[in-house]
Amino acid sequence: MAETMKGLHRSHRCTEVSNANIGETVTVMGWVQKSRNKGGIIFVDLRDRSGILQIIFEENDIGVEGFEKAEKLRSEFVIAVVGKVEKRSGAVNENLATGDIEIRATELRILSEAETPPFPIEEDSKTKEDLRLKYRYLDLRRPDLQKNLIMRSKVATLTRQFLADEGFLEIETPMLTKSTPEGARDYLVPSRVHPGNFYALPQSPQLFKQLLMCSGYDRYFQIVKCFRDEDLRADRQPEFTQIDMELSFVDIDDVIDVNERLLQKLFKETIGVDVQLPIQRMTYAEAMDRFGSDKPDIRFGMELKNVSEVIENCGFSVFTSALEKGGSVRGINAEGQGEMPRKKIDALVEFAKGFGAKGLAYLAVNSDGTYKSSFAKFMTEEELSNLVTAMSGKPGDLLLFAADEDDVVFDVLGNLRLEIAKNLDLLDKDDYKFLWVTEFPLLEYSKEEGRYTAKHHPFTMPMEEDLSLIDTEPGKVRAKAYDIVLNGTEIGGGSVRIYQNNIQEKMFEVLGFSKEDAYDRFGFLLNAFKYGVPPHAGLAYGLDRLVMLMAKEDSIRDVIAFPKVKDASCLMTDAPNMVDLKQLDELGIRVADKTE
Repeated sequence: MAETMKGLHRSHRCTEVSNANIGETVTVMGWVQKSRNKGGIIFVDLRDRSGILQIIFEENDIGVEGFEKAEKLRSEFVIAVVGKVEKRSGAVNENLATGDIEIRATELRILSEAETPPFPIEEDSKTKEDLRLKYRYLDLRRPDLQKNLIMRSKVATLTRQFLADEGFLEIETPMLTKSTPEGARDYLVPSRVHPGNFYALPQSPQLFKQLLMCSGYDRYFQIVKCFRDEDLRADRQPEFTQIDMELSFVDIDDVIDVNERLLQKLFKETIGVDVQLPIQRMTYAEAMDRFGSDKPDIRFGMELKNVSEVIENCGFSVFTSALEKGGSVRGINAEGQGEMPRKKIDALVEFAKGFGAKGLAYLAVNSDGTYKSSFAKFMTEEELSNLVTAMSGKPGDLLLFAADEDDVVFDVLGNLRLEIAKNLDLLDKDDYKFLWVTEFPLLEYSKEEGRYTAKHHPFTMPMEEDLSLIDTEPGKVRAKAYDIVLNGTEIGGGSVRIYQNNIQEKMFEVLGFSKEDAYDRFGFLLNAFKYGVPPHAGLAYGLDRLVMLMAKEDSIRDVIAFPKVKDASCLMTDAPNMVDLKQLDELGIRVADKTE
C-alpha cells in the first residue's frame, strides 16, 4: 500500500548530493532504477531527472520493518529515503556523478508501486521507437531524453534572457486566425458561433509580427507553436516551435548581428562550444553552384564542379544532349574512392535516380593513371584527360557526373555528396559549421500553377538593384532573404520585409493576385501599411531542429516531449480520433464517406 510524504521534505535531488555532504542526513526521492539484494544488505540505484544515487539498506540502520519493505523494491517503484551520506564502501563508480558516495538509509517510504514496464528505462534504448512512443511517459524517464529536454528548456530560457537584454518584448499572437492559403496547407478549426466558417492554426506569426512593427513595438519575440499540415520527415512535425522575432528600423546586417551573438551565447552556455564570429556568408547562387544545395553542409569538401565547357564537343551523347537542352554537366570527386566495388557504385546510381537522375556517369582513376569508366569508350584519351584535370582528379579518385537540367543536377549531386560523406563517416557531430545563405531568388516558377510563387513569402523585399527586372525577368530578381544553416540543416530563416505600398502591389501583381484578391487575403496588413510603417525585418528559428543538432540527435522527435509519428498521429493518445456526432452537429459538420 502506498505511503504519503507527510512530514518529509526532499532536501536534495540525487546528484545534488556530493562528498561535501558526507556525514549529513539528507532526504531524497525518485524512481528505483534497479535493486540488488546481497543477503543482509540491499543496494538500490535511485534515479531522478538529475541522475543516479546509490542507497544502502541494512537491518541495523533501518529496522526489521524497513528492511522488509526494502526487499519489496522493484524497478520504477517511487520511493522516499532518509539517510546519512557516506563515502562509498565499494569501488568508486567513475561513470556516475555520485560514484564516490552512497546514502545509508534510516527511513524508507514506498510512495508508489509500479508494474514491470514494457521496456527497460535506460540510456541508448534498443527498443523500437513505436513501442517507446506508445508509452512515451515511460520513454521520457530515460536519462538521455531527459538531458535533451533539460537542454531545450535551457536554450529557451537563455534565448528569453538574451533577447530581453537586447530590448525585445515578448508578445503573444493568436492561435486562431484567418486562413491565407499561400504556402503549406493549413490546419483548420471549425467555428460553432459562425457556422460554415473556419479559423486556421498559424503556420507562423508572420502577419501579426509585422503588424506589431506597424504598432511601434520596435523589437518583438515569441517562442511559439506553429502548425503545418504537410508530410513529415526526420526534422519536421505537424506542430513545431519557433523562436520568432521581428525588428524595426533595421537592414540585413542588423538582424544578422543580433542573431550571431544569440547563437554564440546559446552554444557557449549550453554545450560549451565557441562559435567564431562573424559567421561565414554565401550567396544562394554560390551555394547551389558549389554544393548543389541552399543549405550546404560545409564540414567536408567534395564540391560540385561544372565541366560543361570541357565536354561540350565530346562523343558522349548523354553529356552533349543535356547541354543542347540548356542543362549542364557537373561532377563531384570522391577522393580516394577509386577502388569502390561496382556493387556500391550501382547503389549510388540508384540513389541518384531517387532525386530525378536518369543515371550517373562514373570514372575511376586507377593507380597507374588508366581509367575505369561507364563512358570512356565514347571519348578520346585527350577528352578524358581534360575531364579528369577539370575535376582535380588523381590516381585513386572516383569521379561521378550528372547531366540534366540545372535544378536536377544540383538536387542529384547535392544529395549524392551527403550520401557519400555519410557512408565514409565524414559527418562529425562535434564539428559545428554555421553558414548564412543570402540573396535567395525572390520568386520561383511553379509549372503546376503556371505562375510565379514567392520563394519565401509575399512580403519579402526584393534587392533594390534588381527591382527593374521584376516585370521583364522576374526569375532573376534576388530577395533580401537570409537563412542560417548549421551542418547542412536550415535552422532559421528570415528576410527584410516590403514596407512600400507600390512594391507590395507589384509583388502581388507578379504573383498573379488581383488587387481585390490581395485585399481579401491580406487586407488587414495592407490597410495597416497606410498609416505609417517602419522599415522592418525578422527571422525565425526552428527550436526543435536547433536543439536536435545541439543534442547530436538524428530526429527532432528526440527533443520534443510528445511528438507525432510520420502520419501525423500520436501513438500514445491515439490522436487524431473520431468525435461524438453531437459535437459535429453543433458545428454543422458532416463527415463525408470517401466513396461519395
